[in-house]
Amino acid sequence: MPFIGAIILFLVMLLASTFRVLREYERGVIFRLGRLIDSKGPGLIILIPVIDRMVKVSLRTVAMDIPSQDVITKDNVSVKVNAVLYFRVMDPSKAVTEVEDYLYATSQLAQTTLRSVLGGADLDEMLAEREKINYSLQEIIDNHSDPWGIKVSLVEIKHVDLPQEMQRAIAKQAESERERRAKIIHAEGELQASGKLAEAARIMSADPVSVQLRFLQTLTEVAAENNSTIVFPLPVDLVKQFFSKD
Repeated sequence: MPFIGAIILFLVMLLASTFRVLREYERGVIFRLGRLIDSKGPGLIILIPVIDRMVKVSLRTVAMDIPSQDVITKDNVSVKVNAVLYFRVMDPSKAVTEVEDYLYATSQLAQTTLRSVLGGADLDEMLAEREKINYSLQEIIDNHSDPWGIKVSLVEIKHVDLPQEMQRAIAKQAESERERRAKIIHAEGELQASGKLAEAARIMSADPVSVQLRFLQTLTEVAAENNSTIVFPLPVDLVKQFFSKD
């Protein structure tokens, strides 16, 4: 009986190693006596026991976090930058045979490329032109990982950690820029107002009555705003017509 039980157990293990089921997003790279045969899947895969060996590879997009890297920019500013990398396996056979561990290799490639590309950029460029830098990172990593059967679809810089003194300098620069813009806007407003005042003065100088009407309007506004007695000189031109002889 123990012998029969051992035989049954052996047959069960043999069947388990013969039939494999792969999901829709999985592929199996088959090696027969150490030689690459093909990549199969999804569905039911039949292997020759002992002779065949299968390495399972996922075809889903991988979101890999690139650890924070110490970078010295082109203008000698030390920053810490981290990013995220999106890629997927396009050729399972190459991903298994061309590199020992494609996940580790891609991670290391992304880290070195991140330091290299950002080291050749100024701080202002790094902060203002992220889309351009992201595209450059994606193109370089994709070209180097293509022999591994990997397609890099996107690289995004997540965070740029600046030193405290640099943050204060940037904040001061931004404040100075806002003050400059405010002064320019104020000067432009004064210029426009002076132009309108000059135009109004030319119109009113052509008609003295309009000056008197403006004077009376100003008195009305002052009297409405301040509840007090106001003494003002009365223009002679305004009252001399009452003293004129018929």
